[in-house]
Amino acid sequence: MQGLAVPGHAARSYIRDSVDEQVQPAGVDIRLGEVMEFLNEGELRASSKRLPDVRPVKPVDGLYRLQPGAYKIRFLDVVAVPPDAVGICYPRSTLLRMGVTISCAVWDPGYTGRGEALMIVANPHGAVIEQGARVAQMVFIRLESRPSSLYRGSYQGENL
Repeated sequence: MQGLAVPGHAARSYIRDSVDEQVQPAGVDIRLGEVMEFLNEGELRASSKRLPDVRPVKPVDGLYRLQPGAYKIRFLDVVAVPPDAVGICYPRSTLLRMGVTISCAVWDPGYTGRGEALMIVANPHGAVIEQGARVAQMVFIRLESRPSSLYRGSYQGENL
């Protein structure tokens, strides 16, 4: 049936090397791979973009000790969105309860890669997050009909 969320046990096949603990009733958790801090401004124009430079934040004993602020994160898991679905990424509620959120964009049909997102640590005391911790949940929605084309943007195959 089209236009419905794919249950986690079925969506697991879209997340390379996922483990049982990642499977949720309505999606699949994805794990934190890397954290980076922004070094300068980015630029977006009608016909071009320039992403800001970033520097890796080094985990200590596998833990990221993050001060309040905005970070670019890269997920550990490789996601392959099927051609008849769209992926939507949400922060896990545990992060929200810690004063941390993740902002993700839509993951188009046909996208494959180790995606990136924005992590915002709003808690004035910071947060400690283990590398490999489940930080977001991917939900896949079946499209009513096949799209006229699959994702072919500049982020296709990123971080593979």
